[in-house]
Amino acid sequence: MPSKPQTMSLWGLVSQTPPEKLQRLYVDFPQHLRHLLGDWLEKQPWEFLVSSDAFCCNKASSLLSATVQHLQASARKQGEGSAILQHISTLESIYQRDPLKLVAIFRQILQGEKRAVMEQFRHLPMSFHWKQEELKFNTALQRLRHRVGEICLLREALKQEAEAGQVSLHSLIETSANGTGPSEALATVLQETVGELEAAQALVLKRIQIWKRQQQLAGNGAPFDENLTQLQERCESLVDIYSQLQQEVGAAGGELEPKTRAALVNRLDEVLRTLVTSSFLVEKQPPQVLKTQTKFQAGVRFLLGPRFLGNSAKFPLVRADMVTEKQARELSSPQGPGAGVESSGEITNNTVPFENIGSGNCCSALFKNLLLKKIKRCERKGTESVTEEKCAVLFSTSFLLGPNKLPIQLQALSLPLVVIVHGNQDNNAKATILWDNAFSEMDRVPFVVAERVPWEKMCETLNLKFMAEVGTNQGLLPEHFLFLAQKIFNDNSLSIETFQHRSVSWSQFNKEILLGRGFTFWQWFDGVLDLTKRCLKSYWSDRLIIGFISKQYVTSLLLNEPDGTFLLRFSDSEIGGITIAHVIRGQDGSPQIENIQPFSAKDLSIRSLGDRIRDLSQLKKLYGNKPKDEAFRSHYKHEQIGKDGRGYVPATIKMTVERDQPLPAPEAHMSAMLPTYDLRMAPDSMTMQLSPDMGHQVYPPHSHSIPSYQVLSQEESGNVFPEPHLQMSSNLNPMSLPFDQSHPQSLLLCQTQEHAMSSPEPLLCSDVTMAEENCLNQPVGGFTQRTWVGEDMFPPLLPPTEQDLTKLLLEGQGEPGGGPMGAQPLLPPNPYGQAGISMSHMDLRANPSW
Repeated sequence: MPSKPQTMSLWGLVSQTPPEKLQRLYVDFPQHLRHLLGDWLEKQPWEFLVSSDAFCCNKASSLLSATVQHLQASARKQGEGSAILQHISTLESIYQRDPLKLVAIFRQILQGEKRAVMEQFRHLPMSFHWKQEELKFNTALQRLRHRVGEICLLREALKQEAEAGQVSLHSLIETSANGTGPSEALATVLQETVGELEAAQALVLKRIQIWKRQQQLAGNGAPFDENLTQLQERCESLVDIYSQLQQEVGAAGGELEPKTRAALVNRLDEVLRTLVTSSFLVEKQPPQVLKTQTKFQAGVRFLLGPRFLGNSAKFPLVRADMVTEKQARELSSPQGPGAGVESSGEITNNTVPFENIGSGNCCSALFKNLLLKKIKRCERKGTESVTEEKCAVLFSTSFLLGPNKLPIQLQALSLPLVVIVHGNQDNNAKATILWDNAFSEMDRVPFVVAERVPWEKMCETLNLKFMAEVGTNQGLLPEHFLFLAQKIFNDNSLSIETFQHRSVSWSQFNKEILLGRGFTFWQWFDGVLDLTKRCLKSYWSDRLIIGFISKQYVTSLLLNEPDGTFLLRFSDSEIGGITIAHVIRGQDGSPQIENIQPFSAKDLSIRSLGDRIRDLSQLKKLYGNKPKDEAFRSHYKHEQIGKDGRGYVPATIKMTVERDQPLPAPEAHMSAMLPTYDLRMAPDSMTMQLSPDMGHQVYPPHSHSIPSYQVLSQEESGNVFPEPHLQMSSNLNPMSLPFDQSHPQSLLLCQTQEHAMSSPEPLLCSDVTMAEENCLNQPVGGFTQRTWVGEDMFPPLLPPTEQDLTKLLLEGQGEPGGGPMGAQPLLPPNPYGQAGISMSHMDLRANPSW
């Protein structure tokens, strides 16, 4: 999905800045006239007209006329009096003699406004940076065209002098008395112009790199403008300049020394070669988790194809091959294999010709039916698993360029991908790709990525992935990140600042098993993603689910709440489960916190979360003092009243929570009833009841055991999981239900998932980690209720930043003439304006002189 750029202008932020911070900026230019110019001022190339040559003088004169016209139009539109119009005319007459002086004044004003905005808001609008980059390239292109015109005039003047017999062209070079003769001037201008062409090419290559990096971040859910039209136009404009300069160098003939001419030709050829090879891009990436024997698509685009292949009778073929990480490194080396590389996997339907698409201004090759039949695994490093092994698809083609039939070979690597052969490898493969997409650097050696990254960057990545995967506008909150940090670091600290400057390793992310669990952090988080995406998207988007919160916090939040107050949290001991925690009363009336057995996606496909909450009369108010019917009414399923079209009375399955024993007294608070799971029990121990309005539904046989209750000692007990039951009438045969425990790994404290079903002994289900048990007795301040009902408490959480991209986009870190400027990440800020955490590294310092 194309990204929507941030629309706030620099002037928009200047208008919100306290006036006292701006008073000194408008000494040389009246402040009321500055207000008339508005954001028009920042859209002009004042910062890039820094010399006094003919081009800058002509451009400054044009800008003076445009400024006067804009001031007059704005004054009339705002109903200003004749005094203002007279002031504008006086201004024009003053600067007509030296328009570059006005350019310098406006440049100084803009730099001061940027400093004021940085002090006030700590960043500049991303749209401002993009506009400055565009202005810089367009100004450079205009200067190149002006230079080519100067070269042509100078060469014609030399030619006319030679034809008139005044002096030979060769002698002009050798005998120039003061070193500024016409011939020497021609050589100098040519060399300077080729240098400016190389600088403009560097800007284009930088934008191509940024496009590639944004494409990779889009793999994690970041917004991405995939449109390549502007980049193609830039490449084509530089090819035009190249062609004109090549003609001028050839036409100069004997006017240039042989060495000078040869050097110019070599530099121009290198510009063309680099432009051509860099403009071959993977426009449609193959899936980054690729399963063998599964069809997939991919596509490439040659930006200069319409220019060099437009008139071809037969378009060249593009080939797709699988390459290992080692082969990718060899391809990226300066030597690089000149010939084709051996494919590390067998791909069918892997050759497609280029074709002109649309109006003929797009040269692409789309692979519609690729299929990876098999893969050759390479030797892995150390403890690296199959799902950590990265490879890529290499797209390659060749053709003859120009009238000289220069052979050109084009190659483009896809983003790194992980090949799997079974669906159960998908989860770990996604972790490898998520980490690589988020934390890889520009121009890296394929496919090297940091082994440890700042926790703040991980928070940004998890937030972005969650929002994109679930398809919601609601991101994670600071309290969510605190819980996630406690989980991944096994640290009970209650302060967000404790984790702010810590780093997290790849092993902690998806190699090390969480304490007391049978799964990794990512496996658990991905389970939450899948559950929320499939069953809970609307609940999360309506902020009805707190979700990422520990039992310690649940106790803190609910103990002082009225009876029947409840909240929703993701299970800590199961992959992909959500539980209801609510306040009930003990025998003496003291508040107790009860957690209902978690529901899986399979459970919620049978009866939705909203309907389950409606079924439980003991649930009265959602935490935040919101009546449950008011909060969940839109999520209730409409129940039919009366007979249906076939004459049947509709039936409905409803959920209840049953208890074998009364709630414990306060002194026995930690000795609780815990459901035990005996794999040898009969599956028909759950009763069902039929209400008059229920309909007929049939469900598959129960695949797991039904828990019985066992009183545990204080040392053994960690939690109460009342068993939810779906009930139908006793006159029906008892049916076992498929939603009691769909994740057997959650029944174990320390065993892995693979062994969860192997023990014949009763198994204990605990939703409290050892770390949480140790801190249950710590005093903790609960969240304010506004945390979950007010969304304006926290500043917006920006999508993941990429400092390397920002450095590429913002040049001139050490250039004089400007104070420290702030750089926003290339990714636009969270477009949804949701709550999040402030992260210090988002506010980069740079001097973005375009």
